[in-house]
Amino acid sequence: MFKNYLKVSLRFLLKNRFFSLINIVGLAIGTLCCMYILLYVQEQYSYDHHHKDAKNIYRITTSTTFAGDSKNMATASPPIASAMKSDFPEVIQYTRVIRTLGIKEHLISYQEKSFYEEGAFMVDSTFFDVFTYHFVKGSPSNALTEVNSIILLKPVADKLFGKVDPIGKVITMDDADGKNNFRVTGVVDESAGKSQLSANMFIRINRNGYGGNMLTNNSWAGNNFAQSFVKLRAGASASALEKKLPAFLDKYGKEQLKSTGMTKVLHLQPLLTIHTTTGYEAEEGKITSSSFLYVLILIAVLIQVIACINFMNLSTARASKRAKEVGVRKVIGAGKYDLITQFLGESFLLAFISVVIALPLLWLVLPYLNQITQANIQLTLLSNPTLWLMLLALVLITGLVAGSYPAFYMSAFMAIKVIKGNFNNQVSASGLRRSLVVFQFVISIILITGIIIIYSQLNYIKNRDLGFNKDQQIILTFHTNETQKRMDALAIDLQQLSEVRSISRTSNTFGANEYFDWEVYLPGTNPAEGIDQQNLYTDENFVKTMGVKIIGGRDFMKNDSGKVLINETLAKRLAINPVKALGTKLLAQDDRKYEIAGVVKDFNYKSLHDNLSAFMIIYAPKANEVNSLIINTNSKNYESFLANVQRIWHKNLPQTPFDYTFMTDKMQKAYETDIVLSHIINSFTLIAILISCLGLFGLAAFSAEQRNKEIGIRKVLGASVSGIVHLLSKDFLKLVIISFVIASPITWWAMNKWLQAFVYRVNISWWMFAMSGVIAIIIALFTVSFQAFKAAIANPVKSLKSE
Repeated sequence: MFKNYLKVSLRFLLKNRFFSLINIVGLAIGTLCCMYILLYVQEQYSYDHHHKDAKNIYRITTSTTFAGDSKNMATASPPIASAMKSDFPEVIQYTRVIRTLGIKEHLISYQEKSFYEEGAFMVDSTFFDVFTYHFVKGSPSNALTEVNSIILLKPVADKLFGKVDPIGKVITMDDADGKNNFRVTGVVDESAGKSQLSANMFIRINRNGYGGNMLTNNSWAGNNFAQSFVKLRAGASASALEKKLPAFLDKYGKEQLKSTGMTKVLHLQPLLTIHTTTGYEAEEGKITSSSFLYVLILIAVLIQVIACINFMNLSTARASKRAKEVGVRKVIGAGKYDLITQFLGESFLLAFISVVIALPLLWLVLPYLNQITQANIQLTLLSNPTLWLMLLALVLITGLVAGSYPAFYMSAFMAIKVIKGNFNNQVSASGLRRSLVVFQFVISIILITGIIIIYSQLNYIKNRDLGFNKDQQIILTFHTNETQKRMDALAIDLQQLSEVRSISRTSNTFGANEYFDWEVYLPGTNPAEGIDQQNLYTDENFVKTMGVKIIGGRDFMKNDSGKVLINETLAKRLAINPVKALGTKLLAQDDRKYEIAGVVKDFNYKSLHDNLSAFMIIYAPKANEVNSLIINTNSKNYESFLANVQRIWHKNLPQTPFDYTFMTDKMQKAYETDIVLSHIINSFTLIAILISCLGLFGLAAFSAEQRNKEIGIRKVLGASVSGIVHLLSKDFLKLVIISFVIASPITWWAMNKWLQAFVYRVNISWWMFAMSGVIAIIIALFTVSFQAFKAAIANPVKSLKSE
């Protein structure tokens, strides 16, 4: 019987191959999108799962409140983790991870080879007791036993040593702390799985050597700079342990916290949630918001639903072609269950064919999809059982969703009425088809409007006046002590280039995520009520180079030691009148003293996601206080200009790789997630529209076929081609207009929620919705009109010859 069902189904599908092809193509494209998004989401949620006992590893996070400012830190004070191991039997091991001396890039060398590398972290000797890494060279049991040991990730080891065995080799790391030698004791890779910690090197931190000053820090109130992890014994309750932490913190840090006026709360964050949890400062790795992943899953579901709707619409539309088949089969004994089984089998068959087509298509477009999501998804069919389960689930769910209504709908035909020719009055499902078309275009219009609003916001970010000049600024970074000593000589030589307007030395640049910060207060006020401000060190050329505007006082002058410029926000919080700010004294809690030279207009030195914060620019141009040169250029030929800059660089620093970046690129990094989202929305909106148009194309073809004789009669009676096109198109255009009315408030709500993540944002305007509505109408009109025009120009004799 099954073979008979299969033969009947295949015969019908082949006979109606045009509509079958539309269904298969739609389902294949939808399946491709679903597969990729699910693989991407799976990868994001799989971070750190490869660590042994990963469910028992927790990060110690810190919530602080000081002078009205609250922060959630991904870090903790250095002594906390070791004290927890001593005080709580639930903690079987701990480790701390600290970025090397706060520097992101190091010059590493071996023999004649040297290059800059990011991701160097100091770790306790217990690091590999807590975390599991795949060692391709060396062993985790003894990799950190030596005080000067370093473990390299495989890409770094390959770049530095090539095919030479790196174990035991001594490499040099040059940074702001000077040159240090380390012995390679291990090489690891991420083949076992990705870790949230974006590391390229692990260096043992030790009290008598590298990073030892970090371990001597015994502050329980401040200095939250150590990523601290604890591993709990099996069965231990993290929530119960967390309840003990307030008393634990009082035991060791009560007096320190009281003297500083700070309140502090410790939390335990599960390791497996770190990669998808936002809201923490001082994160070391790249975070992927769980909300972002939910949006992706929603997009995947909606695209697949659109494809399923096509199947349902075309199946019910073509039901008249199968009515007599159903009637005859019922007469000869087929039951309702038999028919449901057959029709569901057909939908499962089409879903299976779509997966078979989608797999090679996905393999072909994988590089493009990885590019827009900035991911590195690999299609490993044989070694990824999750992928096979995903494919099976897609076939089953798609087949069930797409085929359930047509199966129950067609199996309900009454045999006698169908055979007598009363089919049309009984089984009209045009109302449902219209509703489903409306649903398809509601989704498409939401996505189109989303593209318009996201593009408007990103364009606003690109063109907004940030309060300083970000264009034509080139940043040269000096990562080592030796190179910093050559900054002045290099700046003098660069100043001789005609394309250089000005040059400034600075400890940081706008667009960075990390700044120095501490509290400042006015003499005679309570230090515990000081204002937390972020700051950078610079010279007398900074204001001119960056185009910052002074609204009170004066600019820096040469040898202005101890002078600072503050922004409007800090002046307001200190209750200082900008006009009278010159000469005002400021104090910091570590007995540092400053004098205000001037007040600058507020500028967005961080991303537009963030509020303006209190900021201070400190005059301190010495080599040990600054590590960057900002070059303001008027060059129109960057290739030639950078070649000249590189020539001067190598003249002064012949052994050091040339390292530069554009400030616009650095600023852009703050919006990476938003840009990725816009690329994803753009790509998948086009796919959703394509699938919707396939369904509309099929329905338009069916409608034209059903009204074939009517069109022939109208043409014989003198109807024009345009009149017939209008006749066949108007019903579909009404559905698009209804879709627009439904989609507009939904889009306004959703995009308003997204825009709330930006402190500075565009206003949602009527023209954004009008544009999306016009685009949807044009798309629908083009799709439907093709079939309508084809029907309108057909020879009426062919459609009427049987009458």
